[in-house]
Amino acid sequence: MRIGDVVDSEDVNIYRQLAGGVTTSQLLHGSANPIGGQATVIKLRWGFAPEKMKMEGAAPFIKFALGENVKQSNWGDNNTVRFPQTRMGVEQVYIDYFTRAREYGQQLSGTSSNNKNKAVPAPSNLLPLRRDLELEALNEILNKKRFITCHSYVQSEITMLMRVAEQFGFKINTFTHILEGYKVADKMKAHGVNASSFSDWWAYKHEVYDAIPYNGAILQQVGVNTAFNSDDAEMARRLNQEAAKAIKYGKVSPEEAWKFVTLNPAKMLHIDNRVGSIKIGKDADVVLWSDNPLSVYAQALQTYIDGICFYDKERDATLRQQIESERNRISQKMIGVKKAAAIHKPHPPKNADNYTAPTTAVMNIKVCLTTTAKGINIEQILVHIIRKSSVLLCCAKPSFFSLNN
Repeated sequence: MRIGDVVDSEDVNIYRQLAGGVTTSQLLHGSANPIGGQATVIKLRWGFAPEKMKMEGAAPFIKFALGENVKQSNWGDNNTVRFPQTRMGVEQVYIDYFTRAREYGQQLSGTSSNNKNKAVPAPSNLLPLRRDLELEALNEILNKKRFITCHSYVQSEITMLMRVAEQFGFKINTFTHILEGYKVADKMKAHGVNASSFSDWWAYKHEVYDAIPYNGAILQQVGVNTAFNSDDAEMARRLNQEAAKAIKYGKVSPEEAWKFVTLNPAKMLHIDNRVGSIKIGKDADVVLWSDNPLSVYAQALQTYIDGICFYDKERDATLRQQIESERNRISQKMIGVKKAAAIHKPHPPKNADNYTAPTTAVMNIKVCLTTTAKGINIEQILVHIIRKSSVLLCCAKPSFFSLNN
């Protein structure tokens, strides 16, 4: 699957995050599978079509995952049949798929491997290669043309995936969450992987009991390129405050802490030549703040993307007033119509108390009414329905009425 195919440009969280000073996002799906779908990077160009929101020329990524989500821990007794069910099984999934992807790539290039894992000309009697989109994406990883963002927590699995990558000749690009990263920071530094951590999440499930809020600071001090991720639409509105937590936990300097949500994630996404800092030649993505952005009192006054102002606090206040005025105008008009209808509403027909009025307004009503009353015409029935109903009944010519006496 590809997240780029389902970008929702009308999600109100885009506008709300603009109001929090966010300009660029990497969109990833959940973490239920070891090998997931292809991610996409967007700029929060509120009001643009989905394709126009995608960041042109952004490096392609893919979502991987480790841990309890993948092996279906605590999913219940009915979710114990899918492979893998253990952390060892997760590792085997990666080895199996990358072995297949390497063979697929060799067939694409017309080569194969000998017993020393060296490329040699492929036999001429092979059948034509069937295109496999999954293996194509994995082959792009092997060729360093697609990059991995991996959901992770436990140190043993973090180490495992780095070893699998080294076995197949590539590097993991980013470990997200990475709440035990402080335990293997030296190994991560040697591997060359990035860390996109939570600022201070811990103890919300078994595999994060060892998480500490100093994780980001320790990773940064060891030399790992470190950022804070949101993983939540609400938290994404306050990434500036998340960055400030690196100062509280770990005494990271304000300049380096601010990079946790600006330049460092841009480096992870291979787009730091365009965004992440203010520099001549980069995209005009700028946020004007009311205060030091690391302060809890700071508010984004204006958010610019590509030089276009997509959020303005004063304009937002004006639009809110206009919306409230329009809502009030419509409400008053509805109330007026209802009062006018009540003034001209006829009295209910006699002997019609056993009719039950519908609770929905429809066009071209088809009704079957049963009664023992006699001498009541259709007009009387409709008047009674309208009177009993709490809604306005808009009716074209009735298509059918059946009176069963």
